[in-house]
Amino acid sequence: MPPRFFVDAALAADAVLDLPETVVRHVQVLRLAPGDAITLFNGQGGSYAASLAEIGKRQAVARIGTHDAAEAETPFAVTLAQGLAGGDKMDWLIEKAVELGVAGIQPLQANRSVVRLSGERALKRQAHWQALVEAACEQCGRNRLPSLAPVATFEAWLAAAPATGARLLLSPRAEGSLPELASAHRDTWRAQGVTLLVGPEGGLSPDEEEAARRAGFIGVSLGPRILRTETAGLACLATLNAILGGF
Repeated sequence: MPPRFFVDAALAADAVLDLPETVVRHVQVLRLAPGDAITLFNGQGGSYAASLAEIGKRQAVARIGTHDAAEAETPFAVTLAQGLAGGDKMDWLIEKAVELGVAGIQPLQANRSVVRLSGERALKRQAHWQALVEAACEQCGRNRLPSLAPVATFEAWLAAAPATGARLLLSPRAEGSLPELASAHRDTWRAQGVTLLVGPEGGLSPDEEEAARRAGFIGVSLGPRILRTETAGLACLATLNAILGGF
C-alpha cells in the first residue's frame, strides 16, 4: 500500500499540490523518490491517489490523481470523555482510540487527574494530541478525522454535554454489564451514538460519579477486574465494535 498522508488543504483530481512541511519530512524519512505513489486525504471524506512529482531538501510536490470514496468508519459514533491521564498514557490512549474508530475525544480535568493543564500548556498539548490523531488516521486507513475537543473541567463538560444517545459511565460500582447492555440496545446505540465517560487514575470521585448519574449516565462494567484508565476506555471501544458491528 502506498504511504498515506493527511494534508489540511483542498484536494482535487489533476491538481498539483505543494506538500506541507510535516509531510515533506515524512517523505524524506521514508526515502521516497519522484514518481513514487502516495495517498492523500484531508479529513473531508475519501482519499486521493497521488504521485510525487518533485522532492527537494525542504519541498515536495505531489500530482493528485483519482478520488477513492471508500471509508473506514464504524457504523456508530462513540465520543470518549476521558479523564486526563499522566505520563504518556494519554498519548497512547488517543492513538489507539482513533484506531478503534472513536468519533470524538473529550479530555477532562477531573478531581483525581494527576495532570493539570491550562493556558499555554493546554494549547500545546492540544496541538500535540491533534498531530497524534492525524498520524493515527494515516496509519489505520481512516479518511475522516475524529474530533478532539479542548481540555474541559468535568463540571463544565457535564453541564454542556449533549443529552442525545446512550450515556455510559464506566465504574467498578456499576449495575450493568456493558456487553449485555450493548447487545440489548444494539440498534438504538448504532442509530443514536454513545458517550462513554472514563475517569483518570483513581477513577472519578464519588461526587463526580453522582453528578454523572444525575445527568443521565448509566453505570456499566466490564467484569470483576479493575482496569487501568488507559486500558478501560479502549476495552469498551473494542467491546462496542464487536457487538455493534465496527469490526
